[in-house]
Amino acid sequence: MVVKKNPIIIAYAGANLSSLQFALKRVGYDVSITSSHNKIRNASHIFLPGVGAAASAMGKIKDNFLIDTLVNAKQPTLGICLGMQLLFTSSDEGSAECLDIINGNAQIFEANKNMPVPHMGWNKIKCISESRITKNINDKEFAYFVHSYSLPECQYTIATTDYGKTFSSIVEKDNFFGTQFHPERSSDFGEMILKNFLDID
Repeated sequence: MVVKKNPIIIAYAGANLSSLQFALKRVGYDVSITSSHNKIRNASHIFLPGVGAAASAMGKIKDNFLIDTLVNAKQPTLGICLGMQLLFTSSDEGSAECLDIINGNAQIFEANKNMPVPHMGWNKIKCISESRITKNINDKEFAYFVHSYSLPECQYTIATTDYGKTFSSIVEKDNFFGTQFHPERSSDFGEMILKNFLDID
């Protein structure tokens, strides 16, 4: 028997949800946007997007009483851009305490004339470890980034990107995944990432 998948996008103020929802529709999924604890617990897959400041985003998550629901999620969960940073312990941005699912602290890029901050635009993804989310993806892909803070390479790093320093661009720990880039804005490569994630049981 084929079980129908019912992925959801976590709704909280400040996140750009519509572009992700449209991207998921392009790969064949009608995805609801919700902050309902019951719907989140019963979802097949969870998307945690995010834009803006880490402290503000965590404040919205706390206001919706979603911390325990997210930390204890058993289904595949994907943090995107700021959403990936929120999976980690903390961020220097506003001295934010994050979800602490993965140990690490987000730090700001050091700007110079050749590397303005935020890091914005297309950059190369270098896969350094195998993952379910990077299945059938080669080592010469480019993804679209918009961020000022990044996470250093760690034991859960699947792919890295260079921008003045090497940082984690894809991570995986148990059922939790993160992409520092925006798969919904990363053309065919981004669609493959989304499809691979949704194929994970």
